[in-house]
Amino acid sequence: MFRRPPRPQTTPDPDLRPAVAAEVAPPAETPDATRVLTELLARPTAEGILEGALAHGASLLGGGVQGYAVLRRGEDHVSAVCGYPKTLVGTVLSGPWTGPRPRVLAGGSRDLYEQNPPEVQARLDEGGLRDAARTLVVPLGDRGRNLGALVFDWKTAGEVPPASQDAVGRWAAAVAPLLGLVGARDDWRQAARQLTVALVEAVESREFDSLGHAQAVAETALRLGRGVGLAERELEELWFAAALHDLGKINGEAGHAQVGANFLHGVPQLAESQKAIRHHHERWDGGGEPNGLGGEDIPLYARILAVANAAVRLGDPERLRAQAGSSLDPRLVTVFEKLTQ
Repeated sequence: MFRRPPRPQTTPDPDLRPAVAAEVAPPAETPDATRVLTELLARPTAEGILEGALAHGASLLGGGVQGYAVLRRGEDHVSAVCGYPKTLVGTVLSGPWTGPRPRVLAGGSRDLYEQNPPEVQARLDEGGLRDAARTLVVPLGDRGRNLGALVFDWKTAGEVPPASQDAVGRWAAAVAPLLGLVGARDDWRQAARQLTVALVEAVESREFDSLGHAQAVAETALRLGRGVGLAERELEELWFAAALHDLGKINGEAGHAQVGANFLHGVPQLAESQKAIRHHHERWDGGGEPNGLGGEDIPLYARILAVANAAVRLGDPERLRAQAGSSLDPRLVTVFEKLTQ
């Protein structure tokens, strides 16, 4: 028998935020791209997603950038800001949001001011937008619908490199479809999966040696999870653990399991995923990290993840079998061997 992790007493709900166990401390600073994912997983709101999208877009463009997000719901309005005062949020305004691709406005905020009445211009002045010397407008579109835009301002004139425009454009294209899903409970998990895959692939392509590693580990972990009789809800949580297990390497190799676990702080629906990521480098013989847990004291999802990760990395049944009873749960290795015969 494999000991399952204890299940919460309440039914997981993306609209609830019960307290998370204090085992994993909140991160001091989370990379901006992961803020979007965390917000979606914890409690999806358009404002939260756009705030994270702006912050990550600004980081892609370098320093000295301020920005705001415009959402088209009836009237166009400012939904989130980055570097500008939050008093701008809720401001109804017109602007150059149309067009399928990012574009630079050499006149900065001039077009914005020309399209709005004096009372709106006064609010923009209070927020400091008149000082913008150049502006990058990045449309947010999904299946032919214009949903708004991410707008980035600089106080100095100059060029915006095409590569930077393309990077922000790709980021906006990944975020835009989520805006239509945040209010749809039935689509919440699918949206979370899509963004998880997009984020992990973006990190792997930039930082990791092997693009597709997380996807391969996730597929292997699910096979093993089904082999030990996990229910669909448990498999869902195992998938997130496997897909995100190396995301902490965005901050470097050292301590990446702890960093990765921190990304899920505040997401009670994935509390067991968080534990699995934190402990997937523990060893069956107790010689691993971060806590030196051994045997069945290691959470089940973490033990499954360790076997799946080793199987993908080693690619050799004999080498995998050699680690059974030392670094890996021997019974899980046996189950995996039976599944692959």
